Amino acid sequence: MFDLVRKFAVFCLAWICTFTFSISTYAAPTAAPSNSSIRWPKDQELPRFAQAKKLDVADVYDAPGDVRLLFATMQGVVNRTLPRIYLLESQEEGRLTWLETLKTPYTVHQDYWTILKKYKHELNGLIVYDPEVPDSINVATTLAGLKNAAVASPELAARLTKAPYHLRVLEDLRGKFRDRMDAYTWQYENLWNQTTHRMLVGLSPDTSIQIPPGLPESFKVIAEESEQIRDASNKNTYNLDLSDFLGDDSVYLRFDDAFTQDGWGPAVHEVTVKADGRTIAQFVPGTSEEEPFLYDRQNSALSAGDGGHRFADNGHYFVYRFAPPAGTKQLTASVVMWNQFKVTAGQLQPLSSEQKEPYGYLRDYAVANKAMVFWLESNVPEQKALFEQIMSEVEPGTPYLGWFSNDVQGEFSSVEIASNHGVYVLAADWFSNLTVFSGTRPKKVEDRITAAPPLQNKIYVTLTFSEGDNFQYNQHKMRNLWEDPARGEVPINWTSSPLLYDAAPAILNYYRQTATENDFIMAGPSGAGYFYPKAWPKDTFTRFMDESYKYAVSSGMTLPYVLNRINGENVPLGDSYAAAYEHNYKADGLLLSWEDRYGVEIWNDSLPISILQGVSTAQDALRILNESKAAWDGKSPQFVSLGLLAWSMTPSDVATLRKELGDEFEFVRADHYFKLIRETYGLPVN
Repeated sequence: MFDLVRKFAVFCLAWICTFTFSISTYAAPTAAPSNSSIRWPKDQELPRFAQAKKLDVADVYDAPGDVRLLFATMQGVVNRTLPRIYLLESQEEGRLTWLETLKTPYTVHQDYWTILKKYKHELNGLIVYDPEVPDSINVATTLAGLKNAAVASPELAARLTKAPYHLRVLEDLRGKFRDRMDAYTWQYENLWNQTTHRMLVGLSPDTSIQIPPGLPESFKVIAEESEQIRDASNKNTYNLDLSDFLGDDSVYLRFDDAFTQDGWGPAVHEVTVKADGRTIAQFVPGTSEEEPFLYDRQNSALSAGDGGHRFADNGHYFVYRFAPPAGTKQLTASVVMWNQFKVTAGQLQPLSSEQKEPYGYLRDYAVANKAMVFWLESNVPEQKALFEQIMSEVEPGTPYLGWFSNDVQGEFSSVEIASNHGVYVLAADWFSNLTVFSGTRPKKVEDRITAAPPLQNKIYVTLTFSEGDNFQYNQHKMRNLWEDPARGEVPINWTSSPLLYDAAPAILNYYRQTATENDFIMAGPSGAGYFYPKAWPKDTFTRFMDESYKYAVSSGMTLPYVLNRINGENVPLGDSYAAAYEHNYKADGLLLSWEDRYGVEIWNDSLPISILQGVSTAQDALRILNESKAAWDGKSPQFVSLGLLAWSMTPSDVATLRKELGDEFEFVRADHYFKLIRETYGLPVN
């Protein structure tokens, strides 16, 4: 009976929120956790940890997921008092790259169990999660923060309760929850009032197992588009002979993007497979008929276009499995597909991203700060109600760290919901060792202030790398782009997060100290955090812009790039929000949205707003700029703002692009770009 009442209560949360609950319902803890060196005054967006003196480094990159989860949660308990544990979880930017940048003495332990032996006395015990209910991992993480514990799988718990560890089990969650909603409803009812309400943490409880790059063993290319086609002009039925792959129980058919840099991978509408002329599979992606054959959907997506199709862009793929009858001599597949496909086949069963393991990233930070961890679908009504209820009980200007489920659709709807409640997002679900980086200190850096070029009748171009809302981008991908030898040859704007000033000063210091005169670091969408301005309540927006301005000055990111979406669509900024950016954030101009066009407008005869047109390849950029030249009369300056997709473009691409264009083009930093616009339109120039 209790469960039925709880279920009904969740359906009613949105209504109850309006009439019953308020932020004052709970006396949420605001001070740092006990036995903590964390400093978090009220005027500071994110907590600061103590500075590490020496680090014990655990190389867990190849460790099983439950081991990485164990160490991440233990790291949170230990580093709360003083950062001493550092995990090697990623190799994207180099295994020791940031450790060497930190310049903190460290010792790498190849046998990570020695670190557990060293620090086990700082743990009160273990929280055991239920493998049958993956979301119990998040509930266990919340409990670990409250009880000074580490999270363990049942198998690890059986080992760690014995010598030489002798850790006791504080909570065993096996059999406690039926499903996701049961777990998070229990957590909300029993733990929310014990956790901090100054931050929210959204993490997937599990993730796909690590799959080596490249094609799986036995797979061979059987069809590949050789041209960069994006307009479906090659849409056709392609007949594929799979007979060479017969011999084992199954044949696997895989679809990849032939040109991973530009995001127009294979689109598949219908698949028909015949064994010796008899149909053994026929389906349209997204239907129930597809499911029995879909072995690995990886990060592919579905679209209703062209009668329904599955597509996979950039480094994504999907795999079908077919089991022909014993003795089959000929196996064929007819596939209706288009765009940039690369089709491979094999007979040996590959690893599948459908196989999951526990997810450890960012849990050190959640545990250390006693934050509640959850993972709720904004597009599922029952889960959305609880998601909104939690959002409604925090103060405006609260950060949500982590990410959202359901890919792009989940991003748009979830960021809009968060913005509706005055909550901003910090994409941090792949950030590693935040409890260590939050213990570094910002350094005073004099940004390279250079004069804008003299205004002439030219086409002025400013180029801006995307992903500035993304903490883990700052830690991983941006570091690789930053090391590109062509960086500095052409002016580039690098979007970043002003809140690195609190969360990871060492990362902010590094980029500011090593920037060239052609590197301009600016705030990513949409200022001090990722949010949609028009979705934010008007009565608290100017106050939030006041707080954002302080971080803009401290971080040097005084120009913002703004995303402004309602119902997944880019919309005009609106007068009150533009006024807040001009007067409270004190911006000299705004780069707005990610559109299929560029252009400049002057809001209220005082604030330049430049529409950012997104591109994913240098070829796209070259085409747009040549089109701009063809439409230019040459009698007055023209201004073009392009957004560069950080996952597919590099500074070397930009350098190559510049060489393809004539002297009528001038590439400039965003600060110079807006000064030139102001001069062109007769506006005051600061």
